[in-house]
Amino acid sequence: MTEPMTEPTTGPATGPTTEPAPDGTAGLAAPPTSPLAPSTIVSAPPTAGRQGNYAGGVTRLVAFAADVGASWGIFTVSVAAVTFAIGLVTGHNVSSTGNRAVSIITLFCLIVWLFVYFAYQWALSGKTVGMALLGIRVVATDGAPVTARQAVIRTITLPLSFLFFGLGFLGILLNKDRHAWHDRMAKTVVVYSWDARAARLRWLAKQETVPAP
Repeated sequence: MTEPMTEPTTGPATGPTTEPAPDGTAGLAAPPTSPLAPSTIVSAPPTAGRQGNYAGGVTRLVAFAADVGASWGIFTVSVAAVTFAIGLVTGHNVSSTGNRAVSIITLFCLIVWLFVYFAYQWALSGKTVGMALLGIRVVATDGAPVTARQAVIRTITLPLSFLFFGLGFLGILLNKDRHAWHDRMAKTVVVYSWDARAARLRWLAKQETVPAP
């Protein structure tokens, strides 16, 4: 008897197929096709940024100028308020002009105020008001938060960098770690503490992402 012939089944292949090579040997398996549609493939967002890098001289200069303006403004308003209160109580107009004792007291108060302004903010968060606006902060050379001792040393030695026509600041432009004299004495560095450029690039990349259907 003849056995009934079975027709070949049709359907998708369950595994990779091999194609014969020109010399008759078995060829390599054909790579499977990607299940992703071309429209769903997106590129990875760029990772450019400046966070953690040493802060440049221009950024540090602008931050320092902002701090000088802020500290001087607060001090001037405070002196005016105290002078007005004394004059209101005593009935006498108190002025540092022509009064040597008042001038010395005012200068002493200014020095103490500047010390407190910088040392306290550096010890508290590693950045002053001006540094926060420019996105920079003071850290130890090993990347750890600055200590109170380092903040005090950095504040006391800051005037030394102004000596000899600001020679102590040349290290910010010439050294790889951008150390000024007061940075080396306090064993600190100034780095960027925020990454606005990278955040903007990540946001743009997210906006360009095409969702899968």
